[in-house]
Amino acid sequence: MRKRAAVLCGAAVVVAGSFTAVPAEASAPGSTPKLTWKSCGTTTYPTLQCASLKVPLDHANPHGQKITLALSRVPHTAKKYQGPLLVNPGGPGGSGLTLAGYVAASLPKAVAAQYDVIGFDPRGVGKSKPALDCRPGHFNPVRPDSVPSTPAIERANLVRAKSFAKACRDKYAHLLPYINTISAVRDMDRIRHAVGAERINYFGYSYGTYLGAVYAKLYPERVRRLVLDSVVDPTGVWYDNNLTQDYAFNDRHRAFMTWVAKYHGTYKLGTDPEKIEAKWYAMRAALAKTPAGGKVGAAELEDTFLPGGYYNGYWPYLAEAFAAYVNDRDADPLVEAFENFAAVDASGDNGYSIYTSVECRDAAWPRDWDEWREDNWAVHEKAPFMTWNNAWYNAPCAFWPTESLRPVNVANGKLPPVLLFQATGDAATPYEGAVTVHHLLHRSSLVVEQGGGNHGITLSGNDCLDKHLAAYLTDGTVPRGYDEVDAVCDALPDPEPPAATSSSSRGATLHGLLGFRG
Repeated sequence: MRKRAAVLCGAAVVVAGSFTAVPAEASAPGSTPKLTWKSCGTTTYPTLQCASLKVPLDHANPHGQKITLALSRVPHTAKKYQGPLLVNPGGPGGSGLTLAGYVAASLPKAVAAQYDVIGFDPRGVGKSKPALDCRPGHFNPVRPDSVPSTPAIERANLVRAKSFAKACRDKYAHLLPYINTISAVRDMDRIRHAVGAERINYFGYSYGTYLGAVYAKLYPERVRRLVLDSVVDPTGVWYDNNLTQDYAFNDRHRAFMTWVAKYHGTYKLGTDPEKIEAKWYAMRAALAKTPAGGKVGAAELEDTFLPGGYYNGYWPYLAEAFAAYVNDRDADPLVEAFENFAAVDASGDNGYSIYTSVECRDAAWPRDWDEWREDNWAVHEKAPFMTWNNAWYNAPCAFWPTESLRPVNVANGKLPPVLLFQATGDAATPYEGAVTVHHLLHRSSLVVEQGGGNHGITLSGNDCLDKHLAAYLTDGTVPRGYDEVDAVCDALPDPEPPAATSSSSRGATLHGLLGFRG
């Protein structure tokens, strides 16, 4: 997600506006068809099954146009059956089909065996039909420099943003009003009905935490267990969250510089993090003039290093490319890193089309570009690493062809115990957002990874976190503390050069499924 959790302190904070009930017929699944599961297993996940489900485009008009959702499942094998466990990797725009296999394989066998672990491609995503692709090749290199240091650079970026919004309108005007979080939540309840469950269990990462919280708000009586990992602040969707995220990513980028300094013996970039950071920005300036391999300009460099803010397992490879360019004037490793890691490639044109469609529709964005310019320059002064890159990523929302909905107030006192996981240094969904949700969901428990900076922290090799997850999915047990936090786990150590450790490799598998910018 480029989901940015706004920094808010203190007690519960309520979203501006309020939840508006939908028409009664939108809540009634009616004659939802039964699912036909067929084997679609892979070498990695051989027991994976797939199915499809037709749902209304407009849930307020259940007999109108239908669209198709792609589903996946690893079926339960134990005699004790605890129902469906829906999983979502975030985004918005992330495909959840393979995530079902990963979650089922990563949980303790005795726990996973008690659930049908169900993944799904949300409406418009991946193998669901129709799948949106507003402007193929929108991120093809080389793009204009993200920092609008001249009027010409700003105009070039504005042209791109406006062109993307126009392309979405021209191709999908009839669909865009229905590509949003609330519609995706209605789809989830259709999935629940189709699998014959009175209640669902849900496990979501990143934007998937917001999706789960909104589902719980609309259908509190249909929630059995709810796990939210790397928690989006629902009070900042989405403009404010993006600005707050910029500060957090800048901090995480500086943590990477400190790590590089620690391993001067390997990378020969110096022992002073500030001087190393200066070398990184000098590299950026050079690439803005002469893109590496004709592919990696300033904007592409940011795309390449942004994943390091999500997951430190990438740090050794990014540092290697950084060092090769600075020390040896060898651009090949940088081009390779761009091709392997660049954040814009994580979910492709389809993922970005859904990302913008959902976020631009979910909540109000400034329509006056002067406001964007003023806000982002102010943030850039303190957090230059990705502020403008992030601004242009979201800029189509300033020109989006649909009206915006009102954010959902997810405050909820009607749920069973809920389990939240959060790293203290998470850049994509900063820590304060999890604290806010902890207050808003009255029976929630917050498990914190102290000193951690990765995004998506369960099932990534931290046994302490995973024990809490397994206990909750086994019998609903949650830790209960007396302060803001209910349980604390120490973070895993940072990787060491020249390559990631085995636990980091496991995390890399998860982060490949979660993607970036959400």
